[in-house]
Amino acid sequence: MEFSEVVRRRRMIRHYADRPLAPEVVERILASALRSPSAGFSQGWAFLALTDPADRARFWPFVPTRVEKTPTMQDAPLVVVPMAHKAAYLERYAEPDKGWEDRAEARWPAPYWHIDTGMAALLMLLTAVDEGLGACFFGIMPEHLKPFRAEFGIPDEYAPIGGITVGYRADDVPLQGPRIEERRRSADEVIHRGHWGRHS
Repeated sequence: MEFSEVVRRRRMIRHYADRPLAPEVVERILASALRSPSAGFSQGWAFLALTDPADRARFWPFVPTRVEKTPTMQDAPLVVVPMAHKAAYLERYAEPDKGWEDRAEARWPAPYWHIDTGMAALLMLLTAVDEGLGACFFGIMPEHLKPFRAEFGIPDEYAPIGGITVGYRADDVPLQGPRIEERRRSADEVIHRGHWGRHS
């Protein structure tokens, strides 16, 4: 699929067919995350991949709102939880070629560990589209993080940024409502050319 078509087709899919993914497809989706850029090539991320039905069933109690609103998300054969590892960045930038030996978080203009992990998540979403699949990124609420960590043995230094479902779209996926297009901001609203407020 042409990349422009992948971008055009990308949307959050919340309704899945109960249909398995080929193992090689799962591996391609996961491997794409490893091609994401990361500051200083810190690669401060990890990914919990859930493909076994029993493991996926253990996951869904930690996103009860998602289950309540769109129960067919549970039919997705792949769930991935991307996690950011801040310490990897602080350690990497304390190395001689970077020189931030104090490991001060205040040196960072933005939390790149979250940004880079988010970019890795986006690569998985786009790869899913390229594979002819649907995918969705969604949040895990703070009150569920501690029990989620305990259930899956997640170390404290890794911060889950959300979850991703991947699978075949259900045949009866609802069409996007007209409100989506009404709310879509135009390039003239968000792209400022050369100076804030200049759009042409």
